[in-house]
Amino acid sequence: MSLIDVFNGDADGICALHQLRLEQPGQSELVTGPKRDISLLKRVTADTGDQITVLDIALSKNREALDRLLAVGARVRYFDHHQPGDDLPRHPGFEPHIDTDANVCTSLLVNAYLHGRRLPWAVVAAFGDNLADAARQAAAPLGLGEAQLQSLQSLGECLNYNGYGETLDDLFFDPADLYRQLRPFDDPLAFVAESTAYRTLRTGFDSDMAQARAVGAAEDRAAGRIFMLPAEKWARRISGVFGNALATASPRQAHAVLTAKPGGGYVVSVRAPLANKTGADQLCSQFETGGGRKGAAGINHLPESELDRFIAVFFQIYN
Repeated sequence: MSLIDVFNGDADGICALHQLRLEQPGQSELVTGPKRDISLLKRVTADTGDQITVLDIALSKNREALDRLLAVGARVRYFDHHQPGDDLPRHPGFEPHIDTDANVCTSLLVNAYLHGRRLPWAVVAAFGDNLADAARQAAAPLGLGEAQLQSLQSLGECLNYNGYGETLDDLFFDPADLYRQLRPFDDPLAFVAESTAYRTLRTGFDSDMAQARAVGAAEDRAAGRIFMLPAEKWARRISGVFGNALATASPRQAHAVLTAKPGGGYVVSVRAPLANKTGADQLCSQFETGGGRKGAAGINHLPESELDRFIAVFFQIYN
């Protein structure tokens, strides 16, 4: 029997896996990639009795591969907070833990599954997913001071920041390697204090964010703002967390960050207003490579010919 862990390369995917493996140790095959590389199950080859854990990737984008794995007799437990599609598989080998509430992330689902035994890492992930209110509520039993909460938030943001990029070459760390660096640490505050990886990410985050903040809005209306970033590594890395920062700074506006791709077109990150976390998935799903959740969604490739339509639909949904 083999253990196979399939996880999104952002803060939520990495922390969800870390929580589980701290409580349920095991040597597993790791399958991951940049945050937007979500069709991960197609990479998995399994046999009867293999145990596959899937964390923070949309079932709707992996249904065909999931059905294939269940058909060969693998057992799959699935933790996620994205829209799963029209219906879940009905199979004795399938164990779903799926909740699409806008204030839930995958690590909070794992935290409930583990009855809170690795709560600090779930708090890190919630901060990384821009769920600051949910993170602080979850953290209440820990009795942490404000400085400690700020450290957990910084770590979540940095882990999330590392996931964004067109390819692994854009990232500071392969998400599998970053997870391996977390693995020895029970306490995320110890990771912040001792890890050179954290310092590398914090420095990169600050530098890239400074460049993003120097870019003015291409569209600035009462309902929302649209920003367009150049086809540069720093822009690809910062696009998602820049969207989170914009949403936090102006919680009644929607935001879209469009990052130019070297070969043409754009990668799109959309953030619904934090005051009303709806519509992001509705918007992005109208485009071929779009998807996500109510509060945050994206489009992997928006052709330049679709730019005007995207802007029109954005302001139609958020008006």
